[in-house]
Amino acid sequence: MTDIKEIAERARLASRALGRASTSAKNLALESFACRIEQSAGTLLARNAEDVRNAEAEGLNRSLIERLKLSDSKIHQMVASVRQVVGLNDPTGQVLRDTLLDDGLELQQVTVPFGTIAAIVESRPDAVVQLISLALKSGNALIVKAGREANATVAAIEQLVRCSLLEQELPEGCVTVIYGREAVADLLGMVDWIDLIVPRGSKELIRYVQDNTRIPVIGHAEGICHIYVDAEADCEMATRVILDAKTQAPSACNAVETVLIHRDAADFVPRLAKALANASVRVRGCEVTARLAAGTPIDVITDESEWATEYGDLTIAVRVVENLDQAMTHIARFGSGHTDSILTSNPEVAQRFLREVDSAGVFHNASTRFADGFRYGLGAEVGISTGKLPPRGPAGLDGLVTYKWLLRGNGHCASSYTGENAKPFKHRQCHASAGRCRQLTSQSSPAASKFTT
Repeated sequence: MTDIKEIAERARLASRALGRASTSAKNLALESFACRIEQSAGTLLARNAEDVRNAEAEGLNRSLIERLKLSDSKIHQMVASVRQVVGLNDPTGQVLRDTLLDDGLELQQVTVPFGTIAAIVESRPDAVVQLISLALKSGNALIVKAGREANATVAAIEQLVRCSLLEQELPEGCVTVIYGREAVADLLGMVDWIDLIVPRGSKELIRYVQDNTRIPVIGHAEGICHIYVDAEADCEMATRVILDAKTQAPSACNAVETVLIHRDAADFVPRLAKALANASVRVRGCEVTARLAAGTPIDVITDESEWATEYGDLTIAVRVVENLDQAMTHIARFGSGHTDSILTSNPEVAQRFLREVDSAGVFHNASTRFADGFRYGLGAEVGISTGKLPPRGPAGLDGLVTYKWLLRGNGHCASSYTGENAKPFKHRQCHASAGRCRQLTSQSSPAASKFTT
């Protein structure tokens, strides 16, 4: 039986060593990891094929199997995402605020890693690679609980990253993969050892994690994304964008689930219905949509609650609405705060939508599929967060650091600044402290220097 506490203790020790590692050491380990993935593509595909066969034999949900599958293009993207993380600035040791409180008394707000992150991942081996690269670059140790459907693939990935860590004299405990359903409950109870939980998988998994731990969680339960087709939308562009948002990766959380169409653009309904049917997309919709669909079969939605459905496959809902306000009301009621897009040539209408729709991602004339850490230039993402507290939206490197306050004085006492003859504070900002002005220590030491002091 896996001793989760022992693994968590090792990860905590490893996180301290990783927190001292130079940027160059972390980057070299990640570049080595990327090279090993590239060189081991055949092995990874073979292990993945084994996992897929087992999953199919056990009758695993088709959308989960699609997320499980690797391909040459997926491996290429995995490698590219790791290398993009290598090229990003180190998020640790950044001075966010630098304030001179008084002569000889300086206060700094500095970014630091969370420490130890536990990730609970269903089906997606490519998500494991993203998590590893982001955790290492941000100085966090990572414990991954992989779904058993991906055991063989993830075990091969773990071996590759461990070789890369040893190559740079970084502790193996920086990345640990654990197995077994019972391990989830143990991880969620490790309040004293684990600093952050990242669930990647179904809404049931994410809700279970959120409801059963006191450890902070980054994640979203549902991805009910909308596209609103305004009266002044370009129909050709709208068709292209909607097909992309639904068919490119229908099981992804950023795939569109509901299309809302302004009543003055009702002529677009038969064209869209035909295009969706030709792409093998099952169309559900309101009675008006069914009436306008010109022979394309529409499954009429009669229960209002069904508009809050995340299909995760080649199914889409279409609704004709009166105007922009009704569209935004629908999104507020049935959406999940993930990503919503408007298609229009009217800049004023677009601006209202961008300003008033309260989602993590709000787009104009673009597919919802752009809601992705790699596409945002974050290198990769640990997940998409739909909560109001940061990180919001795709959580990349910046989402894996917190901050602490450093105060340097010379025998200063708080009592000197209170009472009748209290000294005044200067509260003078220094070192151009607005934004990420500088790093606390050098993060560009030579490769031979494994750790900074």
